[in-house]
Amino acid sequence: MRGMEQHLLELKGVSKVFRIGGGLGVFRPKTITAVDDISFTIAGDKPSIIALVGESGSGKSTIANMILGLIEPTSGKLLYKGRDVSALLKENRREYIREVQAVFQDPYEIYNPFYKVEHILYMVINKLKLASSKEEADRMIVDAMRSIGLRPEDLLGRYPHQLSGGERQRLMLARILLVKPKLLVADEPVSMIDASLRAIFLDDLMQLRDKLNMSCLYITHDLNIAFYVADRMIVLCYGKIVETGPAHAMIERASHPYTQLLISSIPIPNPDKRWKDKLNVKVETIKDMRAERGCIYQLRCPYVMPICKDKEPPMFHVGQEHEAACFLHD
Repeated sequence: MRGMEQHLLELKGVSKVFRIGGGLGVFRPKTITAVDDISFTIAGDKPSIIALVGESGSGKSTIANMILGLIEPTSGKLLYKGRDVSALLKENRREYIREVQAVFQDPYEIYNPFYKVEHILYMVINKLKLASSKEEADRMIVDAMRSIGLRPEDLLGRYPHQLSGGERQRLMLARILLVKPKLLVADEPVSMIDASLRAIFLDDLMQLRDKLNMSCLYITHDLNIAFYVADRMIVLCYGKIVETGPAHAMIERASHPYTQLLISSIPIPNPDKRWKDKLNVKVETIKDMRAERGCIYQLRCPYVMPICKDKEPPMFHVGQEHEAACFLHD
């Protein structure tokens, strides 16, 4: 068993409950469990890319925000190098931010439209005290951009609206190269850039993993991207982990019915083949789909059994470092 000191990041029984409504009128507050008793680790001995996969509303971004210290977990422990993240943020916030960085989904909202694009690079250099002079900062920015394949002479001095979405996101990778973090949280970073530029961004990300010895938690709903970029995958369903394992095993031998559904939903890249002859649409609410007792996926599962309605399935071993929370594997 790995020692705690070997884990770069560890989530131990982490839950996040949001309280909505209440406080005004006669309405009682309601609670939504966005993340429900999540446990996983990112090893510290070898850099890796872990894909956190699931539909919208599965809790992926909530996990990212807790890791980044933007929100606190309701229960459980979130540890970075064996130390509580909340305590680290209070003791040395700058050091934690330097080691744990983020790339977000929207390349349009990261930048202040009143500043030129290099402002965001100078800002991180100044905040984290990465350079001792303006000349050194200039040199660092140019070198970082060239390493990512960007042309400083074409981009520096421009405003955000004058760059494409792909250029703005790749500038974020230049920022990562400047900071040299130990962990990158990438929340759907290619979902709003052209398909032709996605592979370039993902290749840059994998090169940074190797060059900086940096691990990455890559959040996505796209299994094609997860398979392309990730070493391991974690599948979330309604805030719970339902399957985890090596990326190739998860795609080739998906063992949870929810993972199988996600894979079957990937369109076939063949214009001569129809994806489906008929699409059956059923209007459902979150309450209709999410079971409150037993297996959380039972109301959508084609293989539901009586035990699924009474007991919550544990993680069953289904292959090498491959587990699924489904009684089909009991």
